[in-house]
Amino acid sequence: MRGGDRVRVLLPSGPRVGAAWQEDGVEARAFRYAPRRFEVLGYGRSLRADEAVRGVAALVAPLYLLAARRAVARELARGTWDVVHAHWLVPNAVAAAGVVGRVPLVVGLHGSDVFLAERRIFRSLAARALRRTRALTACSPELARRVEAIGFDPVRSRVIPYGVDVELFRPDPARRALWRERLGVPPAAPLLLGVGRMATKKGFHVLADVLPELFSAAPSAHVVLAGGGDLLEPLREATAGFAGRVHLPGPVLHDQLPDLYRAADLFVLPAVHDAAGNVDGLPNVILEAMASGLPVVASGISGIPLAVAHGETGLLVPESDRTALAAALVALAGDAGWRRALGAAGRARAETELTWDAVASRYRDAYRLALTRA
Repeated sequence: MRGGDRVRVLLPSGPRVGAAWQEDGVEARAFRYAPRRFEVLGYGRSLRADEAVRGVAALVAPLYLLAARRAVARELARGTWDVVHAHWLVPNAVAAAGVVGRVPLVVGLHGSDVFLAERRIFRSLAARALRRTRALTACSPELARRVEAIGFDPVRSRVIPYGVDVELFRPDPARRALWRERLGVPPAAPLLLGVGRMATKKGFHVLADVLPELFSAAPSAHVVLAGGGDLLEPLREATAGFAGRVHLPGPVLHDQLPDLYRAADLFVLPAVHDAAGNVDGLPNVILEAMASGLPVVASGISGIPLAVAHGETGLLVPESDRTALAAALVALAGDAGWRRALGAAGRARAETELTWDAVASRYRDAYRLALTRA
């Protein structure tokens, strides 16, 4: 493990999740919490379009909380641990708070957990967990402020962006044609790429609205929107008029993503707050795109400005501003030199500021904070 730390990860059982394994010095153990067909929590399956809790997930939640609590208690009883870091305020910090005892609890915020914590049914449980929390980490300032409003001292909050594997996600011109040939995109056509679960907060519906203007100004451009989710079919219907120009390949395996980025010229993610207030913290795909040497066009909300510097590594546009989004996409689609300059700067920033080594150092500082009493 980076820095010589000993790390053990507890995670819920799920499809294609092994019982236990080690990777890069990190030990991982999965815990069971329900009969296999009812293990539906986590891994993007708990919320419908990331806006409402699925019925079966709500029914299984009490079993999950009990099993997670037992798993944490079991690990604490087996060894000496300095810190428990519960990623996701709801449900994991709620589960861990009652059993950590004197071991400092750190809570990591990621997005949907804050959305759940603000709901009336979970708010008191979240507030109780926060009273036992020694430090808070968040991938965006907005998430930190929203949880501080529930009840947490801002002095003990730390905003830490995610990291990215700059060796895995890197430019490779020799592999540029692989996905283009698979999708039928001409070698010289400007290719705009969006990656993410098809949920409202990703903002792909906003992108769909500006496609007529984009294709009018850039007749040879193509758009790839990769990912699965509840809104994939509605998005397919919304873009049906651009068959052959808009490609929706569905979910893409993680080991195939690097080559998908290499096929593209520009990355786009017009993220929004959905009607219930749910928002992404800092989408990993933005960091992967930057490491791959792509300029990024995205909404300037939540944690995105922590990574994308407007005019330096990409362009930030106001949330849901279709005019600004169209203008940014048209400008970059028509200027290959500008795209290359922004993409190179994004790659450089990923290499210097957003590596996992750099991020690990910031997390270590947060753990030191947790080890000091308020």
